[in-house]
Amino acid sequence: MRKTLFILLLFSMAWCSVKAVKSSYAILNKDTLRIGNSYMERCFLWNHGALKTIALTDKLHGTCMQARGERPDFAIAQGDARNGKMSSQWVLSDGVQPSHLEVIVCYDQGTLSVKRVFKVYENTPALACTTYLRGTMQKLKSVADVSNVDRKNIESAEDMVTELKTPTLDRIQLFGKHWQTKAVEFLDYTDWNDNLVFERNFIPYRKSGCRGNLLFAKDQLTDNGFFFLKESPSSSTQLHYTGSDFITDFNDFMVVSPGVSSADIKKESWTRLYGCVLGVFHGEERAALVSLRTYQKQLRKEKSSSDEMIMLNTWGDRSQDEKINEEFCMRELDRAAKLGITVFQLDDGWQNGKSPNSKTKGGSFKDIWKDNSYWTPNPMKFPHGLKNIVKRGKKLGIRIGLWFNPSVQNDFSDWEKDAQAIVSLYRQYGIECFKIDGLQIPTKQAEENLRHLFDKVALETNHHVIFNLDATAGRRGGYHSMNEYGNIFLENRYTDWGNYYPYRTLRNLWQLSRYVPAEKMQVEFLNKWRNADKYADNDIFAPKSYSFDYLFGITAAAQPLAWMEASNLPQDAYKVSPLIESYRKILHDFHSGVILPIGDEPSGRSWTGFQSMTCQDKGYFIVYREDNDRQKAWLQTWLTPGEHVQLEKIAGQGASFVSQIDENGRLSFFLPEKNQFAIYQYKIEK
Repeated sequence: MRKTLFILLLFSMAWCSVKAVKSSYAILNKDTLRIGNSYMERCFLWNHGALKTIALTDKLHGTCMQARGERPDFAIAQGDARNGKMSSQWVLSDGVQPSHLEVIVCYDQGTLSVKRVFKVYENTPALACTTYLRGTMQKLKSVADVSNVDRKNIESAEDMVTELKTPTLDRIQLFGKHWQTKAVEFLDYTDWNDNLVFERNFIPYRKSGCRGNLLFAKDQLTDNGFFFLKESPSSSTQLHYTGSDFITDFNDFMVVSPGVSSADIKKESWTRLYGCVLGVFHGEERAALVSLRTYQKQLRKEKSSSDEMIMLNTWGDRSQDEKINEEFCMRELDRAAKLGITVFQLDDGWQNGKSPNSKTKGGSFKDIWKDNSYWTPNPMKFPHGLKNIVKRGKKLGIRIGLWFNPSVQNDFSDWEKDAQAIVSLYRQYGIECFKIDGLQIPTKQAEENLRHLFDKVALETNHHVIFNLDATAGRRGGYHSMNEYGNIFLENRYTDWGNYYPYRTLRNLWQLSRYVPAEKMQVEFLNKWRNADKYADNDIFAPKSYSFDYLFGITAAAQPLAWMEASNLPQDAYKVSPLIESYRKILHDFHSGVILPIGDEPSGRSWTGFQSMTCQDKGYFIVYREDNDRQKAWLQTWLTPGEHVQLEKIAGQGASFVSQIDENGRLSFFLPEKNQFAIYQYKIEK
């Protein structure tokens, strides 16, 4: 098990540095279509293009899950499929996604044309599929979930039959009665939510629905398992949501709520539905999570030149746009360099137009493009444009980023102008990092136009621009949609409002990191010396109770965000610089691994942390001792019982040591004081 798991681990990172050997394929032979690579295969009955899955093979373990294939995997219209055809092409890497095989299956059904586009990445135990529709479609029935308590008594086999009326994005109809299943739901709009991950474990029985972007299922008899990843916004913010993301019926698993209505389908152009990924694994949870993460790492290459960032954004000190000007930014850059910051982002206020977030009245996002200078530097605040700031940043080794709020009215109808504004800033000043804020995606047209905006910028800048996609409010992309465009700005927390608690920030990252790549999230640390009076004197979890090193340390598994004005920091704060310098030496290697949570959930009283598995015998640990009386603790890790491990301290407290993984996969750590942490690089001794 350990050998095959780490083969998978190696290939999850290897595509960025090794030429891909083309093992991916799509073969249509009579009534059977096989799509796969060296890790898995999905076998379908052709059915004139309306595919029915009949087998799912895990090549890494030599196992196969047979499927019944009674109904089409994708179903949204009535009638027989016709005019089915299949094509495939090898898509070269664009510098963001790796080269991969694209398989297109098209067919007609009634007055509707269907196009299903499969992406097959090398050495990845998962196949992605995005479905497009064109033509006319009957109005979808809005079927509320029927509680089983309202159904009749079951006295015969016929009584157990319930007709499915909900359209399915994907489906697999298996055999067996012992499928241990987990659905995972996520919440974003984090200005309003501080509990972001909800898990539901169950064994499917009669037909019922559940919410979430992820569903894992494992056959208890064989240890064979699969997962569905629904590539969509979070359940609570999806378009045309039917109340469930998955429907299970004993051994029948369906992905539902495609995110469209009949009014969204056009006769002349394709409409994109939410995506769906089907992956395989064998054995325990570790294998399932590594399979998932292997796929997720294909969506956007972690380039150290652009994707890695230790960012300073001054909005966290709540001055809003009051201070921002060239002189202020120059001072911030000098102090940012002392800290070890790599990206300085100018938030709202750099631009000539005034937003409603301004300290002064009169700002608006309405009719932005009545003023063609809205997204140019404010000439009063920046008389030299951004030229001097960019020049100063380059001298200090700091990239400049900007805040940007696309024109949301009329479903982003001005997306081309927005895109051109970003491209112009890139070409004039070399700005490659933009925080995208204020999004509202209330319709399918808005979603499509927003993608057009991002795609145009990517194309015209040769994919050099990265977006920080704000997840703090509104209907947005969530954690599993639009991941190819950049990273996630996770949350706004402020000492001014007394809602910044370091252990809760750590808890959110810890919970999410099981299912969302930690390296794709920006996580904040604040100026702990500000607003101490906003917290009770006896509140031991207030920011003032922690060292500044520790506050930075809780963000290290992610992309650290200094959510503050560096000018407001006391001199004592700059003692964090050696820690950040040490971290910068390993951050790209750390982020290249599969990062998963270890220990107990952060509570302010726990021993907790993260593990990054970078290759078969190496990786990293970040370990935190919160406010508790235990100097020593055994933490659950993702290593194999019995292994001898050498740990070299990179940063933080504690010391280097050698130890052995116990029979339960746990490792013992020591930290002498409360609220301390350590970063280790580990190597398994042979």
